[in-house]
Amino acid sequence: MRVAVVGATGMVGNVMLQVLAERNFPVTELIPVASERSVGKKINFKGTAYSIVSLQEAVSMQPDIALFSAGGSTSLEWAPKFAEAGTTVIDNSSAWRMDPSKKLIVPEINASELTEDDKIIANPNCSTIQMVVALAPLHKKYTINRLVISTYQSITGTGVKAVQQLENEANGIDGDNAYPYQIHKNALPHCDVFEEAGYTKEELKLVRETHKILNDPSIGITATAVRIPVVGGHSEAVNIEFDNEFTTEDVKNILSQTDGVTLQDDIDNNIYPMPFFAEGRDDVFVGRIRRDLSQPNSLNMWIVADNLRKGAATNTIQIAEYLVANNLIKSSISI
Repeated sequence: MRVAVVGATGMVGNVMLQVLAERNFPVTELIPVASERSVGKKINFKGTAYSIVSLQEAVSMQPDIALFSAGGSTSLEWAPKFAEAGTTVIDNSSAWRMDPSKKLIVPEINASELTEDDKIIANPNCSTIQMVVALAPLHKKYTINRLVISTYQSITGTGVKAVQQLENEANGIDGDNAYPYQIHKNALPHCDVFEEAGYTKEELKLVRETHKILNDPSIGITATAVRIPVVGGHSEAVNIEFDNEFTTEDVKNILSQTDGVTLQDDIDNNIYPMPFFAEGRDDVFVGRIRRDLSQPNSLNMWIVADNLRKGAATNTIQIAEYLVANNLIKSSISI
């Protein structure tokens, strides 16, 4: 299978290459794609050096799959060109997520919606992915009425410039900043740009994407997204109000049997999810499960995942694996 990775030199692109190798995705030819200034440079994949090519050259090579992580404007311009050439695009930007003609996919939840005709497939936002993996089985059993979400998001979600800012500040070095204030020893209630009604784009993604993935726009959702000086992953405190009664024991049992979820909920031994443990792993970690004592049929829980892996690269590649395994992309190699 000929696989293009668009944005191969970026933070998520690098993790995509790592996950492709780890999961033994059937890559017969890798086509690394990056900006013009990187064209001709070499990257290593599974012991072989590959030359970075331009977007136009990559389209002409007609890859079977193109994994995009190069920003919304690049995706809007180039994803249709790849699709017209017969390539199936899985896009990690926000460009196509709310397009009603495009599927927004978390494989554990709704991969069965995919068909051979889906040539541009949207990968959800990182903070949305980890949350809905945990919520979907609970929504199916108890029906979610309302969500109150607070996120504590890794600087890696902003990119390399943010990581460099934190390192510079920790070491007393002046440099370019990704944020309007220092992030070292700080917390910024400001993820992405501010939009309508005083909410940030990141907060509204949690609302809109959750409605689309769970196929239920009736769920009331409100969110506050905060950037913190952490590298390993995103954390979320989620308050859930159900239509139906539950027991915390049943909730834990459901989550312990959910694909892609690791239950870490043993407060007697101080076992609970943390980005320190989630970094480099693909599961969504859930703990601190407890009844909301102020509200009937309500629950609190804490959700953590590596935003570069399950929140981006791994989810993208899981979509590709599903397509290949179900013959939605023709290939001489099967998983």
